[in-house]
Amino acid sequence: MDNGHSKGVYNMSVLDYPFDSAYILQKKKSIKKELLANNKFIDKKVAILSGSTIGEIKNILELFLLNYGIKPEFKVGGYNRYFEDLMFDDGNLKEFGPDFIYIHTSNKNIENLPVPQDTAEQVQEKLEKEFARYKTVVEKALSFGAVVIVNNFEMPFYRMYGNKDAVAVQGVVNFTTRLNLMIADYIATKDNVYLNDINYLSSLVGLDNWHNLENWYLYKYALSVDQIPQLAFSVAKIIKSALGKNKKSVVLDLDNTLWGGIIGDDGVEGIAIGNEQPAGMSYTEFQSYLKKLTGLGIMLNVCSKNEEAIAKQGFTDRKEAPLSVDDFICFKANWEPKSINIANIAKEINIGEDSLVFIDDNPAEREIVRQSLPTVTVPEVKSPEDYIKAIDRAGFFEITSFTKDDAKRNEMYKQNAQRAAAESSFTDYTDYLLSLNMTGEIGAFSTAHCERITQLINKTNQFNFTTRRYAQSEVEAIIEDKTNYISAYAKLVDKFGDNGITACFIASVEGTNANIDLWVMSCRVFKRHFEYAMLDYVVGKCKEMGVKTITASWLRTAKNVIIKDFYESVGFEVTMDTEDEKRYIYNIPDDYEVKNKVIEMETV
Repeated sequence: MDNGHSKGVYNMSVLDYPFDSAYILQKKKSIKKELLANNKFIDKKVAILSGSTIGEIKNILELFLLNYGIKPEFKVGGYNRYFEDLMFDDGNLKEFGPDFIYIHTSNKNIENLPVPQDTAEQVQEKLEKEFARYKTVVEKALSFGAVVIVNNFEMPFYRMYGNKDAVAVQGVVNFTTRLNLMIADYIATKDNVYLNDINYLSSLVGLDNWHNLENWYLYKYALSVDQIPQLAFSVAKIIKSALGKNKKSVVLDLDNTLWGGIIGDDGVEGIAIGNEQPAGMSYTEFQSYLKKLTGLGIMLNVCSKNEEAIAKQGFTDRKEAPLSVDDFICFKANWEPKSINIANIAKEINIGEDSLVFIDDNPAEREIVRQSLPTVTVPEVKSPEDYIKAIDRAGFFEITSFTKDDAKRNEMYKQNAQRAAAESSFTDYTDYLLSLNMTGEIGAFSTAHCERITQLINKTNQFNFTTRRYAQSEVEAIIEDKTNYISAYAKLVDKFGDNGITACFIASVEGTNANIDLWVMSCRVFKRHFEYAMLDYVVGKCKEMGVKTITASWLRTAKNVIIKDFYESVGFEVTMDTEDEKRYIYNIPDDYEVKNKVIEMETV
């Protein structure tokens, strides 16, 4: 892949998978300078505490975060003082107020490794002692109110027992495997803690490449300097996912992408799909992988130069195909330019073009889409064997949380298509809304919905007035503080299905004023008077608390212009108006009239 190296020109592809680690390490200063030319960042504070040297890790992590639109402010702990920095904090870390704490440890930090003379009981005691220390560090890190990212442990550089090291109770491989399982089970029970799996990462690149004893002896880097970009990229993927910056959908070509051959020329029986022939196996595996993505709430769409009826036969008439037509939200098989079809797909499913990943075997089509739609992600793929790796290793869909609403997302988008079709049959919009038979549930934030609320806050960009992002720990703090905050989550159901939790609201109360800190709503339910129902609820809560005025603001982003005038439309007065910001005040009338007339709401 051409990363612009030969011309000495930097472009964003140098940080896209598969990247050139040596080039990134060599050109990090110029890459950073280029990235900082973008002024559309969200600011986050990141503390890095380590059991080894971390200088280059911080530098390269910064590049990947900047590439994701995240501008980090770092606080770096002392060399091999991660335990002391956390357990005996002198106030510096607390004062810094990190949004994320990354604890970078390796097998060099395991203090109680087994030796051949140990009994099984002694090894077990060492294992429990090591895990207790690990757990203590994580619990202390959580006390700072940050999202915590921790490594597990890579396998050792050598094995005293050879292959038996994996089964001998005194084997370090056996010990490390058991410790990693204990860590995984523990983290699975914890909110706001994410595992950076360096055990997998080191096996992916190979232990001989991961370990570099010279780098350890001379510089105390616990991994080869050459592998630092891989480590930093892995941590950055977790952070961007926690902040709701994942991709949401894959747009797929068909011929030589989802099956081998050209269905219009070769016929439905002539395309390669299924495991009966070697030519079809890689396509079958790719379709199976995509099918699993739909189970994680990732939307699939087709964009192919084909006749639609013929294209669909590749799924309906070839039962070996793991995917079916119903697995796709949009199916664009026509002769329009793919860039136009992709732009229309984004509009139809109501997500930004920057949430799309486009997979096509044709390099010319890929380049046209890159040039026409620069925010669409278009991985370089060389053969069908590359397709899974191109998506999986790039971390487009890195999972840090998974809710029931995620599992139902594809069905929800299909229901939206049904709603759109129903709307087209009405001339009066209110009549259409009434025909949906909408019911809703609204109430203050609760621990039962905390994960989904946090996810919604961090993923919503269009109906989002302030673009503030909250960690789950911050949401939990608001749940506990019912005096200084008004919070609300809301669900919406209609005759087509359950939309789940699709809106939330936070206002901070000071005296007789409530300031709207955050108000987000899924694009799936916008303009269905759900926003009015939420305002009715909030006004009611304000009256209960003796609040007389509500203040609010709108801060311009590339995606929230659609709600620029919303507050005026519901009676708020403008107190400041610039191109990039508006501020408002609303004097709550004694005879406030509810604005929602079409949704039957239940307060819980």
